[in-house]
Amino acid sequence: MSNILSIIATKESSEIMIINGKKNTKFDSVVSNVRKTSEEVDCSGASVFIIHDDRIVTEEYWGKHSKEPDSRRIQEDTRFHVASVRKSYIGFAVAYAVNKGYIGSIDDSIIKYLPPNEIAILNETTIRHLLTHTHGLKSINGEIYREFPSGENWAYRGIGINMLTQIVKNTTGKSVAEIVANNVFKPLKFTETGWYGDINEKLVDVIRKPNDPNWTTSKSTDGDRMNMYVSSRELAKWGYFHLKQGYVNGEQIVSNEIIDIATSLQSPNSIDAELPQNGYLWFVKDLPARKSEIGGLVPKGSFQILGYTGVTLLVIPQHNLVAVRAFNSFGSPNGFDYLHDVRKFGDTIMTCLLN
Repeated sequence: MSNILSIIATKESSEIMIINGKKNTKFDSVVSNVRKTSEEVDCSGASVFIIHDDRIVTEEYWGKHSKEPDSRRIQEDTRFHVASVRKSYIGFAVAYAVNKGYIGSIDDSIIKYLPPNEIAILNETTIRHLLTHTHGLKSINGEIYREFPSGENWAYRGIGINMLTQIVKNTTGKSVAEIVANNVFKPLKFTETGWYGDINEKLVDVIRKPNDPNWTTSKSTDGDRMNMYVSSRELAKWGYFHLKQGYVNGEQIVSNEIIDIATSLQSPNSIDAELPQNGYLWFVKDLPARKSEIGGLVPKGSFQILGYTGVTLLVIPQHNLVAVRAFNSFGSPNGFDYLHDVRKFGDTIMTCLLN
């Protein structure tokens, strides 16, 4: 186990606490579950990191950064491409903008915060719709189309994320990356989290199909593109920061309201109850939903974020637990049910907790 300091202190102490726990076998089946997934997807390395009751109880790394024989081994400071897990950081930036009054309400029309335009189909779309994937907008070759009326269905589309990062910049004058760095990364001394314009030896090689249309690269470090890499341990600490409602080293470094609104149910009541449920981009567990990405055994109040690389961050407040799994894959092989797989990850954790 690596010697990792706690990023969160208890209310009774202003000192940083060691949360390095003794390795135990309680979550061995979770490690086995992730190892099985790593064998089913196209990857060369993976990891599992679990914090339970304020102690690191599982920390496992295996494989290499790429399929090259002389590739660097997966280790504590390895940074995985997190894909859509980046949206939890964008959600934080939006929650920050709301909390500080830069955004009046998430029920405001998006045209209030975007450059003047004459696209009539945007009129009924609110920031809430963007945050919960219920906006109904789709971009094809740069043109915006409407798939369904805002608030009446759910679809995972990149245009909503692009609009949110633009709204954050327009309202606060700062990028997503600046907001999370100033308010979270610097206070917590994060050094293994960021958006990278250039490749370095600490970043995994993302294994993907040739010419995969979903893969993009960017030189931008503003937090507006899909080039975020994070180590498993710092991704777990990001989850732990949310678990503890932003209370760090004896002080509330960000308002607990920011965390609360970001991780609580924000989906409009007008959508089908079986559709996924979202907070500020986080998937949240409220009532059982057939199309949720969160396992059926995972209790209400939990929240999770999943990336196209299979990287997953699950927070279960009821059991004081944060779990991370990470791979350097991209996409799913034919016949692989990624929703079943990620639900199984959460359900395996819950089986360990309940047995």
